[in-house]
Amino acid sequence: METDTTGQHADTAPTADGPRRTAIGGARPGGTRPRRTHRAGIAALAAAAATGLALAAPTAAHAAGARPAAPAGTPAAGTPAAGSVTDSAAAPTPEAELAALEAGYADCPELPQGVDPARWRCEVHLAAPRLRLGAADLPVLRPIMMVHAEGPLADGTPGQVWGAWHGGDPVAVPGGLTGTPAGDRSPVLGLSLEAEYGGASDFYTGSMEMRFRLSGPLLPPGGCEVGRSTPVGLHFKRAGSSEWVSRNPPLIHFSAYDDTFAAPAPEGCGPLTGLLSHRLGLPAASGNMLSYDASYTFRTYDRLR
Repeated sequence: METDTTGQHADTAPTADGPRRTAIGGARPGGTRPRRTHRAGIAALAAAAATGLALAAPTAAHAAGARPAAPAGTPAAGTPAAGSVTDSAAAPTPEAELAALEAGYADCPELPQGVDPARWRCEVHLAAPRLRLGAADLPVLRPIMMVHAEGPLADGTPGQVWGAWHGGDPVAVPGGLTGTPAGDRSPVLGLSLEAEYGGASDFYTGSMEMRFRLSGPLLPPGGCEVGRSTPVGLHFKRAGSSEWVSRNPPLIHFSAYDDTFAAPAPEGCGPLTGLLSHRLGLPAASGNMLSYDASYTFRTYDRLR
C-alpha cells in the first residue's frame, strides 16, 4: 500500500511518525459526491483481464528492489504465476492500465462535511496478491480493486474514507481438501480460497484487515473462513521503490508484503473444520506471508466528474 482507507466505523489510527490520523467509514455523512454503482469496479476488473493486465508479472522496474525471503514453496513478490503473461511484448500498455483503474472512480466515496475537495483525492488500486497460510502453499489470488479517499479534515488532521473492494474471486487450492493429487482429481474434494476485506484499513500506515473464505462441495456455503471471528491483521512493508509510469495522469507501480502476521484456524466449516485446520497448518503464529504487486492512480475531488 502507498497510502489508505477506513473501516466500517469512525476510528483513529496511530501513524508511524506519531500523529493520529482519523479514518472515517460507514455512513459517510454530508458527502460532497453522490454514491454510484459498484458495477464500475467489476467492469474495471473485467477490462483488466481483457487487456492482459498481468499484475502478477510486473515490469523490471516494478519488480525492482529487495524482496523478503519467502518461506519454502512460496512465490516471491514479482514471481509470475503459472499461466500469467511474462513476455514484455504482451504486457499491458499504460493506457490499458489507466483505463482499468479509472473505471474505479465511480466508487469514490462521499467526503466528510467541511473539507476542501481540491485537497482530497480518490485513489484506485489494482493489486495481485500471493498468499501463504501456515503449512499450505496457496495460489496467486485473483486481482483485487480497492478504492478510497484521503485528505485533510476540517480540523487539519489527515482523514480517510473507504470506498469499495472488488474482485478476489475464488481460486482453486492445489491438492484440494486432502493436499494430495487425489484432491485435484476428484471434484468433490475440491477446495477454493478467496480474499475478502475485513472491515478496517489505514493506507497511511499500510495496515489492513482481511478474511480468507474457503469453499468447496463438502463445505457449508458462505461461512467457512480464516479470520471469521477476528479478521487477520496485516501490516505491509514496502519492497523496493515506487515506479512512476506516468505523471499526468498519474500511474504508479509498487510492491509490498507482510511476513509477520499470525493466521488463526478456520471457523464455520462444519464437521471438516478440524481437517481443514490440519490441512492448512492453522493456527500459525509465524510462517505466513502475503505479498502483492500493485498499480494505482488518483484524482482530486474537484476534478472528478
